[in-house]
Amino acid sequence: MENIKKPSKNCEDPDCPFHGKLRARGRILEGLVVSDKMERSARIRIDYTRYIPKYERYERRHSKIVAHNPPCIDAKAGDKVKIAECRPLSKTKAFVILEKTGE
Repeated sequence: MENIKKPSKNCEDPDCPFHGKLRARGRILEGLVVSDKMERSARIRIDYTRYIPKYERYERRHSKIVAHNPPCIDAKAGDKVKIAECRPLSKTKAFVILEKTGE
C-alpha cells in the first residue's frame, strides 16, 4: 500500500487491514462517503469518465461501492476516502477503507 499511514487509533477488528489479518490487494480507488448508516460499513461514490467513440467525447459516470469501515478509521458521510480491494467480506463488500484523505 503506497504512502498509506497507519491510523493513530487502535482497534480489535479482525477485518482491519492495519490491526487485523485482512490483506488489501488489487485496485486502490478514491471516492466520497455517501452513507455510513450500516454497522462497520460505508457506501462510497466513485466518479469516473468514459469515452464515447461515436461522439468523440467523454461522459461523466459514477458507481457506488460498499466498503468495510474499520473502527480505527470510522469515516463519516461527506469524507473523502481511499479504498482498496480485498477478499469478499460479504455478498456486496469486497473493499476496505484505508484512510481519510479530506472532507
